[in-house]
Amino acid sequence: MAANILNSSQAIEMSIFLIRAFVKMRDQLADHLTTKKRLTEIEKILLAHDITLKDVYKNLEPLLQPPAEKPRKQIGFGVRERRAEYNRRRVTGK
Repeated sequence: MAANILNSSQAIEMSIFLIRAFVKMRDQLADHLTTKKRLTEIEKILLAHDITLKDVYKNLEPLLQPPAEKPRKQIGFGVRERRAEYNRRRVTGK
């Protein structure tokens, strides 16, 4: 206000400088608010994508696991016989 009351060239320059500074601050604040709004929108979009990706991963996770080993069927006949005794001496009681 003192720069507006005084009638010198330096006072006029300072008054113009202050006005330009306040205009620049207002523009930066407006840019900040629009940037903040845009970041909020992007966050909402990413959150929706994150939820979707989690659902997709949850459904794909069982497919990523290695298959469980199943017991194999034996090939051939399943005949059970007594064990053969080959050249085995029997010890008789003394």
